Amino acid sequence: MPLIHRQTLPHCNNSFNFQQINRRLTPIAALISLSLSFPLSAAQPQLMLAKSLPSEQLNAAYYSDDNQIHDIFTVTDYLVSEKLDGIRAYWNGQQLLTKTGNIIHAPTWFYANFPSTPLDGELWIERGQFQALTRIVLDNEPDDLAWKNVNYMVFDLPHSSAPFSDRYHQLQVLIEQQRDQNNQPLKHLQWVEHKSLDNLAILVQWLDIISSHDGEGLMLHHKSNNYTSGRTEHLLKLKNHHDAEAIIIGYEEGNGKYQGMMGSVWVKTATNNTFKIGSGFNDQQRQTPPAIGSTIQYRYNGYTDRGIPRFARFIRVRNNPDS
Repeated sequence: MPLIHRQTLPHCNNSFNFQQINRRLTPIAALISLSLSFPLSAAQPQLMLAKSLPSEQLNAAYYSDDNQIHDIFTVTDYLVSEKLDGIRAYWNGQQLLTKTGNIIHAPTWFYANFPSTPLDGELWIERGQFQALTRIVLDNEPDDLAWKNVNYMVFDLPHSSAPFSDRYHQLQVLIEQQRDQNNQPLKHLQWVEHKSLDNLAILVQWLDIISSHDGEGLMLHHKSNNYTSGRTEHLLKLKNHHDAEAIIIGYEEGNGKYQGMMGSVWVKTATNNTFKIGSGFNDQQRQTPPAIGSTIQYRYNGYTDRGIPRFARFIRVRNNPDS
């Protein structure tokens, strides 16, 4: 039986009235509910994961505090692509799995003509549609019509022993060979375009363009990298901002046009820092805010002198580890 508890709002007057916050699942109950609703598959995929590229490494060389030269970053050694804000999906030749090994319940037609070769990629709709994508992809009962908006954007061949520059060409050939029952290309099965850049100025300009159009950032994959499980310095992600997660512990009422609605949420990080996040929410989210105890993802730009994230803004609720 899930535990239910009653939450009070910090720093809030009596006019602040949410009908839905009187009864909330505790974080423990929410985790129990999640584990029961999403069964694991037999084998969790061993995925290659990216490391963040610190901005100081965008120079030809960079120095540590002891004035020692570290590795030289050379952009021509990498193939670069847009970082898609989707849901990681591993095709094992028979079914789609999330990064934690959960079965993705896609309609049969979606993967019926996929190759038997394992693929690594992202399920994606378009920029700014992550929440809609989550509702579609993580539903145990697939909505056939909604899935027609989803594409499987493939960026790697996990079982190929070739370096990435060769795997990328193998991937293009493989995807182009796939056909439906009418011998037409599979529009929802695509390879992620990668580019070879001549200099850092082009990389920075591309990053600025992506960021200004609500994109996530860029991925840089070393041309000679082999596919390995776990994080590797040969697969890098580059953003103009930082992302992190925190747990909602309370609310504050809004002012002005947000009177009677949620104005900001109080959150606690894994390092026990507590602070408010008041931007990034739409009106519907302010009227029905994320539950206390839920985990949210937020975006920020550096830290204050007190170690609090600067310009923190809400991005999304992390409903489960695969979202």
